[in-house]
Amino acid sequence: MPESNYGQSYLPAKNGTRADELAHFDRITSRRHFLATVGKGAALAGLGVFGAGPSYSEGPVQPATDGIGLPKPDMIVHSQHPFNGEFPPHLLAADVTPTARHFVRNNGSIPERALRRDAQGWSLTVDGEVRNQRAFSLDDLHSLPQVTLKVVLECAGNGRSSFAPTVGGTQWIRGAVACSEWTGVRLRDVLQAAEVTEKAVYLANYGEDDPPFSRGIPIEKAMDEHTLIALKMNGEPLPAAHGFPARLLVPGWIGSSMQKWLNRIWVRDTVHDSEKMSGYSYRVPAYPVEPGEPPPEADMVIATSWVVKSLITAPQANATVQAGVPLSVSGHAWAGERSVAKVLVSTDLGIQWQEAQLTPPANKYAWYGWSTELTFANKGYYEIWARAFDDAGNAQPFRQPWNPKGYLGNVIHRVPVVVSA
Repeated sequence: MPESNYGQSYLPAKNGTRADELAHFDRITSRRHFLATVGKGAALAGLGVFGAGPSYSEGPVQPATDGIGLPKPDMIVHSQHPFNGEFPPHLLAADVTPTARHFVRNNGSIPERALRRDAQGWSLTVDGEVRNQRAFSLDDLHSLPQVTLKVVLECAGNGRSSFAPTVGGTQWIRGAVACSEWTGVRLRDVLQAAEVTEKAVYLANYGEDDPPFSRGIPIEKAMDEHTLIALKMNGEPLPAAHGFPARLLVPGWIGSSMQKWLNRIWVRDTVHDSEKMSGYSYRVPAYPVEPGEPPPEADMVIATSWVVKSLITAPQANATVQAGVPLSVSGHAWAGERSVAKVLVSTDLGIQWQEAQLTPPANKYAWYGWSTELTFANKGYYEIWARAFDDAGNAQPFRQPWNPKGYLGNVIHRVPVVVSA
């Protein structure tokens, strides 16, 4: 199966307004407070006129509507039905993301079983290209060797609001990513128990959500030792919004491959061809395209692993800092199937860079930590830029390469700050 190198090269974009960023900024920040604090010029920079992109404030929390703790406190809610919400980067500083800070991405309604948290009668069917069709109960899964991993989970559309021209879909900013601890069984143990045949090419995965949402993964990725059927999140049974009673965990790959509320795995002798695997859905161009000009469907390839990316978690956007006083700057970086090689930080719009200290991940597919110290000599408006590189030399672009659905957004993160005398 061909894989795209999309997102690795710089692609110039057409001139135009950033209406998507303006709309998000208006919705989640207090313009009046910002203008009063830092002045009109800096406010325009925060709006994205100078490239800083959307900013965040915690803002009021919408009331929960489903009785299962959604929205989570301090969450930025994009939609209630289906429920979708994220967190601003400064709330994602923990090495292991608490469940209360993990974004929620749904394509449909949360199943009744999950809402009731009642696994009675649940089973996982494995059929298709297997010699031993099986229906695994939760007890069957718990009897297999249990594995615990810290894994970055990121929505394929995270960063969609940075695309210009704008694209449809949930306008995720940067917070649809997390690195929680997951416990479950290796998917390959389940597949081996079902005796997968040599004809197996792809898995087609299904859950109990409505309307049905089905995607799949190649058999090679399914048999990787890190690919799990997760049963716990941060040491507790999966919450309803995160896939109770079982979900797939496909480390390094886009979140849509990690089927929630899993109840069937169909082993196929061909690439899965569901609606969410076809056309432009969860696909990216096989080559760089002109912004706003979708390529033919035949030139789209399945989005699989994430590209290199970083997040600034401190300081918070629009913070006021003092000239001459050292400022601690930190965040996370990750690179899909690759390793992070370095993270560079700039305060002069990318003219000069300094390398941050990199902290290795807890295990493969967890995110890296990075940190550095900055001192601003003079007062004024500044932007802190972070740019991550992977072990193949790929780096985050300065301008977001475009694709029709706004997937795999990895433009460098820019956080505006105001330095006082």
